[in-house]
Amino acid sequence: MLKGRLPNTDEDLAARPGSPAADDRRGPEKSPVRPLDTPAQVGNEDPQARGKPFSPKPPPPRPRLERALSLDEKSWRKRRFRTSREDLATRNGPSPSGGSLQDEAPGTATRGGSPPCLSTSLQEIPTTRRALGSGGPSSLGNCLSGMISTSLDLLHRDGASAGSTPRLASLLPPRPLPAMDWNVASDALRTANKVDLDHADRQLRWQARPFWAHSGLRPGRPPSPLARDDCSLHSARSAVSLLAPVRTKDVRSRSYLEGSLLASGALMGADELARYFPDRNVALFVATWNMQGQKELPPNLDELLLPAEADFAQDLYVVGVQEGCSDRREWETRLQETLGPHYVMLYSAAHGALYMSVLIRRDLIWFCSEVESSTVTTRIVSQIKTKGALGVSFTFFGTSLLFITSHFTSGDGKVGERLVDYSKTVQGLALPKNVPDTSPYRSDAADVTSRFDGVFWFGDFNFRLSGGRAAVEAILKQDPGASVQELLQHDQLTREMKRGSIFKGFQEPDIHFLPSYKFDVGKDSYDTTSKQRTPSYTDRVMYRSRHRDDICPVKYSSCPGIRTSDHRPVYGLFRVRVRPGRDNIPLAAGKFDRELYLLGIKRRISREIQRQQALKSQHSSAICTVS
Repeated sequence: MLKGRLPNTDEDLAARPGSPAADDRRGPEKSPVRPLDTPAQVGNEDPQARGKPFSPKPPPPRPRLERALSLDEKSWRKRRFRTSREDLATRNGPSPSGGSLQDEAPGTATRGGSPPCLSTSLQEIPTTRRALGSGGPSSLGNCLSGMISTSLDLLHRDGASAGSTPRLASLLPPRPLPAMDWNVASDALRTANKVDLDHADRQLRWQARPFWAHSGLRPGRPPSPLARDDCSLHSARSAVSLLAPVRTKDVRSRSYLEGSLLASGALMGADELARYFPDRNVALFVATWNMQGQKELPPNLDELLLPAEADFAQDLYVVGVQEGCSDRREWETRLQETLGPHYVMLYSAAHGALYMSVLIRRDLIWFCSEVESSTVTTRIVSQIKTKGALGVSFTFFGTSLLFITSHFTSGDGKVGERLVDYSKTVQGLALPKNVPDTSPYRSDAADVTSRFDGVFWFGDFNFRLSGGRAAVEAILKQDPGASVQELLQHDQLTREMKRGSIFKGFQEPDIHFLPSYKFDVGKDSYDTTSKQRTPSYTDRVMYRSRHRDDICPVKYSSCPGIRTSDHRPVYGLFRVRVRPGRDNIPLAAGKFDRELYLLGIKRRISREIQRQQALKSQHSSAICTVS
């Protein structure tokens, strides 16, 4: 006859570690009462009863749903999420890996435990998980498969019985994952479970990520995981920031308005220059284009300002225009729109139909002096400003720069008139005005180009190829590589420069492109009108350096894809050596054309929206066509 008593107390359940009730204890939550016909203890008198397997009967579904509801209200809402390393250390104790998830001690209460009256597979999960630490990787797979099957079993049973989505508390694992061994070879598992944070390869990957560290000095805020552990108020700085730190004593004592003789520690000194240009070379873009007064602008200026040969955009853009369009503001807006929000219009000037625009990277505007300009009219009638020159000058750090765009007298045989235009420009440009000369002892009062460290002179000089159109066309029909050098032998400007009558001290990059004048508008053919003008290199870019090898040409070419004028734009890419300067110059103080900047950004946004709408409509029409 069977003898026993009901396990109505937690002490009785705790005294039997092998029973299922001892494994599923949940603190204050008591286990369900077993049926009366279930024996709690089998005596020695009945061997048949001792051989029967133990299988508890599941309770009716209604009490089980009420039990899940009580768990959600009492336990899930009071659950403390483990969001920091301190919580894990407090609850789990010291960990050899510094961040591994430890298994809870046997016998402790688990808040997020499994609900009562689970299936047999769920009751077997603690045994499988206890064997994980010694079973190796295979036991880990068994544990994961058991947990997945249990969750699916609960999901199916709850959905079938209640007809609704099961609560999240019933799907939680009974215990957190145990600590993994140091010899786990799976890199994905170690990273996913945040185990082994001090591993060597994990540290290398974490350090290689480009991020800006946060100091986390605000009170009541948990420390950021990106912050360095050794940061303090005395050394609170980013570990990977490109900006050099500014000391407190420097902010208090230095005014940044007085430079030193050695130019160290000043706003435009060597320290600031090394931050932005370690090699002290600035990328410069210079372009000239005779627009022929056309109102129509090219649909796209990327070929001109952002050529495919250049891997990176330049630091400074200077564009000179002759016979510009009637809407000068529209032209400047197109320049700003093409270069985008990384650039600002530092200065723009006009002299009749001559336009010049200077755009610079927006983080470099603080190192420019005041921009000055001057004009010269070479026509006898000064009211007609189609021919002349426009000069713009400023100092960048300690290097003074002068940019001149000119439109000389046209005509095949008017070489003397063009020489006179050059002389008038050299003597007539009154620059610099307020900005001091960087080397006054080398300056010449009769030559404006001698007063600056770097001079770039570009424009429509109107020098032609001598010999007639028939001779030039015969050369153009030859090999393009050999025809350019043969054409330059007939160039009037090259001949005059060798004589020393024009552009004294100037150089020109090597020419490898075809003549930029004169084309039929919208076509690639040279002049087919009754005048039959000779193709010539009228559009040129010259440069002069006060210090030897301070200006290095990188690229010199034309834009054959822009056909809205009878001239092709010509541009040059240069590397200009910049020297540190003193802060005794009038600064531009970050001035730029803000209205133009905002207008250019709006244009870019509108263009992108139109492009996306066009792609969307094209995709919709394609679907309709297929159907």
